Amino acid sequence: MSFKILKRDKQSSARTGILKTIHGDIRTPVFMPVGTLGTVKTTTPNELKELGADIILGNTYHLYLRPGDKEIKKLGGLHNFINWDRPILTDSGGYQVFSLAKNIRPIICSTGHIRPKNLVKITPDGVHFQSHLDGSRHFFTPEKVVDIQRNLGSDIMMVLDECTSYPCSKKYAIEAMNRTHNWAEKAIEHFHKTVGARRAVPKKSLLFGIVQGSTFKDLRQKSAKFISSLPFDGIAIGGVSVGEGKKEMYKVLDWTIPHIRPTGPIRPIYLMGVGTPEDLLEAVERGVDMFDCVLPTRLARHGTVWYYEKTGGKLNLLNSSNKSYSGPIMKDCQCYACKNGFSRAYIHHLLKENEVLGIRLTTLHNLHFLLDLMRQIRDNIDKGTFLKFKKEFLKNWKI
Repeated sequence: MSFKILKRDKQSSARTGILKTIHGDIRTPVFMPVGTLGTVKTTTPNELKELGADIILGNTYHLYLRPGDKEIKKLGGLHNFINWDRPILTDSGGYQVFSLAKNIRPIICSTGHIRPKNLVKITPDGVHFQSHLDGSRHFFTPEKVVDIQRNLGSDIMMVLDECTSYPCSKKYAIEAMNRTHNWAEKAIEHFHKTVGARRAVPKKSLLFGIVQGSTFKDLRQKSAKFISSLPFDGIAIGGVSVGEGKKEMYKVLDWTIPHIRPTGPIRPIYLMGVGTPEDLLEAVERGVDMFDCVLPTRLARHGTVWYYEKTGGKLNLLNSSNKSYSGPIMKDCQCYACKNGFSRAYIHHLLKENEVLGIRLTTLHNLHFLLDLMRQIRDNIDKGTFLKFKKEFLKNWKI
């Protein structure tokens, strides 16, 4: 088994563990910084290691389009290409295929009527789409997505799935879930034919399945049972944090997770696209092991940082109140910006002047904040004080 539980919390479903890959061990619960285009924006690999990142993400859709998975393979794989020697998880590209198509401008006909530009066509075998870069046409199948990620040299590969938007009708949620299940079966069959087919041959990559079902309890439970019945190395929960709100998301976790673990091997549970401090704590309590989100780097690019002193929350360094503030972003913080004495006033100035250093400092702070929070979560699970830690943290946290 690639995943081992080290400690279980006696008062909740929280747990610590180790997920083994050929590029190193991953301590769980873990937050995975997102490197969409082969880089976690404005950071270097060494900085990510110093921050304590065990694993980062790459984006299959974007890397497939440019520079191309085959080109990356020629250059020695994604690890070599981006100079990162620790584990990499790559998504399937399915979310980007569906979401980016919605952002394309509609076509204005000669008659003056406006009609949507249909860039995506779903079939039982996969999805046809046009590149958001140049309009070129492509076709993703479950098998092709596995092959692309193999070319990238991913440590953890995700299957092609259909992530529904919120809200959506139950009829469409059923159709999307059934497609996701069908594609999951095709992906895992292809994966085992071509990667580690015999037990004597070690697998170079792990393959995770994805649970869908929107915000419908019966669909989530059905999907969790089905995906769990397949021999995946891990189980992901997709289709959340797409506008449904926190209460709905927590309900989805409560419905889903009990149906992932009742029988069979113990596998890591990955909550896709979730990364606020409060959501990490709530999800860890329910048994989630892995997280990713673009939020720490996205907020940083707009001057917003997380902090926690007597109270905690988000702080916009672009606000005029920080113009003359001589102190650091956060007292006693060990991120590069804070421990080296960069003041809020200076970072405010850098951001106002669109200097890259300002974004680098806010990015390093936000990544440190989340990665250090995950370290504290693991430590408190090991000590048996996780729920106490969670309660104290959230008591003064402003969402």
